[in-house]
Amino acid sequence: MQERGPSIANTLLALAAFVVVAAGIKLAAVIVVPFLLSVFLAILAGPPVFWLHQHRVPRWLAILTVILSIGGAVGLVGLLAAASLSDFANSLPGYQARLLSAWEQALAGLEDWLARIGIQQISDSVWDQSDLNRIFGTTAQFAGATLLQFGNIVTKALVAVLTVTFMLLEAFRLPKKLQPLLEQSGRTWGHFEAFARSVQKYLAIKTLTSLATGIAITLWVWILGVDYPIFWGLLGFLLNFIPNIGSFIAAIPAVLMAAVQYGGGTAFVVALGYVGINVVIGGLVEPQFMGDGVGLSPLVVFMSLVFWGFLLGPVGMLLSTPLTISVKLALEGYPDARWIATLIDSGKT
Repeated sequence: MQERGPSIANTLLALAAFVVVAAGIKLAAVIVVPFLLSVFLAILAGPPVFWLHQHRVPRWLAILTVILSIGGAVGLVGLLAAASLSDFANSLPGYQARLLSAWEQALAGLEDWLARIGIQQISDSVWDQSDLNRIFGTTAQFAGATLLQFGNIVTKALVAVLTVTFMLLEAFRLPKKLQPLLEQSGRTWGHFEAFARSVQKYLAIKTLTSLATGIAITLWVWILGVDYPIFWGLLGFLLNFIPNIGSFIAAIPAVLMAAVQYGGGTAFVVALGYVGINVVIGGLVEPQFMGDGVGLSPLVVFMSLVFWGFLLGPVGMLLSTPLTISVKLALEGYPDARWIATLIDSGKT
């Protein structure tokens, strides 16, 4: 007798369960976001810890070495970002005066051109500078609020580091604990190893290509003389984890800064540099190393960006691809849900 697919009732039940789970994740985002960050940091830190342990480094020393390395890197990034934001907040009045001067010169040139074609008077509201002042005021408030949040960010980072530490300690015992359960369900530890390898591959390659992107951006804007090149590089590094649109978002503030400092010509050159860096690294280098390891169609990558961003905010956008990979690998392990994994697969063989 031919086996039938899932019934309409089962499909509706699965959709209802999906909505309930998604709503629960949305409501519990305050707890879920730090936990997910810790999980993916632990997955990324696992290989160096096991490598050190295999080379006769004591377990506690291997974990401590990796944790201190991660904490040092995160702390360095935080200090550089805080220093750049503080300097930017202090320099904001100078940028405001420079932009207003350029605005007045542009308006004077426009008035002369309008006068030559016969238009003698324009309403004063067209030349009103209050909108620019309001924009700069909002920018200053945002920079100040971001600086005030750094204490809260540091506290959360310490909690995440402690969580990752305990996860790495548990990773040595996890295979023995799960083996009896896996044998009862007919599964093997290989399923979990395949999942970990796929996520590790994506995170490792994405981290290296994002680092290369950040370094290239820093050098490019530094050569062109744009202020805060290290900050723009850090921003490019972080936002490069967001697929499809992250690199374009990272370019906007740097291009605006170049326009304020030097005008439209330099801003255009900065924009060209961003495009070239992302084409070379994101379009040529990264696919060569990534291959078909992600296994997701471009449409699914974009939709996962929207979905996880809606549920978990900016962190969900950063982790959208590895989260979707995790869901795909989990669905492949269940015959009734394997068709969903096939739909979101890239289809490349």
